[in-house]
Amino acid sequence: MESSEFGRVLRRWRDRVEPTSVGLPAGGRRRATGLRREEVASLAGISVDYLTRLEQGRATSPSAQVVEALARALRLPDADRDLLFRLAGHATPGREVVSSRVPPSVQRLLDRLAHTPVVVYDAAWNLVIANEAYDALMGETTTWESRERNAVWRNFVGPSSRAVTTQAETEALQAGLVGDLRLTAARYPGDQRLRRLLDDLRAASPHFADLWESADPSQHHEPARHKIIEHPTVGRIALDCDTLTVAVEGLRIMVYTAEPGTEDAERLALVTVVGNQAL
Repeated sequence: MESSEFGRVLRRWRDRVEPTSVGLPAGGRRRATGLRREEVASLAGISVDYLTRLEQGRATSPSAQVVEALARALRLPDADRDLLFRLAGHATPGREVVSSRVPPSVQRLLDRLAHTPVVVYDAAWNLVIANEAYDALMGETTTWESRERNAVWRNFVGPSSRAVTTQAETEALQAGLVGDLRLTAARYPGDQRLRRLLDDLRAASPHFADLWESADPSQHHEPARHKIIEHPTVGRIALDCDTLTVAVEGLRIMVYTAEPGTEDAERLALVTVVGNQAL
């Protein structure tokens, strides 16, 4: 990897990004234009220390997932994103693998939903982005590592989420997720990361393995439109959950809202305003 060049490019591109273009306030004292390291680290979901080592050339071989997250945090156009991958020693992700790229137009949409719980998954149900409002509602996602960031893994292996479901709802959800993953595997037969996920799921969950053998690909997962969330501070919240699909990238954008004027809306507002702080 061309670590020194990667770091120089990363610093230069960080300096050129206007804070307002990534949803940050323009006010406050700034010694230089652009984004602070802690801001980029937060947007990319990595530590400030790791970003510092990348910029200084002391960290080598960032994963493709980290490079994608940095490109997303810096709102890089396609040509610059491709260059960042090459400088990190990776081939630019092609259409033969599951994409975690969030197009700028979709990112602008997410920026406008900053105070609404939103989570974005890729075609294999790997978590791509969860905003602060979602973390406040569902629990801090930045602590999730490796397989925990995959929704299929969490539904079969754990840890469990704050969503409350009946046994019948759980069974329907699991069957639908497996059918959906079968369609994704058929669409991306050469994606080795997806293959490793499937192998790990079969090894960790006999129930997943049984469903995989009998899965009906036509029974793909349609996320529940209505969800009950058991929040540790405000109690149960009944929410609508609408899923938007970005066809080309295969992204799933899940948006949580409550009916205006209800107690659920008041509880959701309290959660999203206060965040993960103790009430």
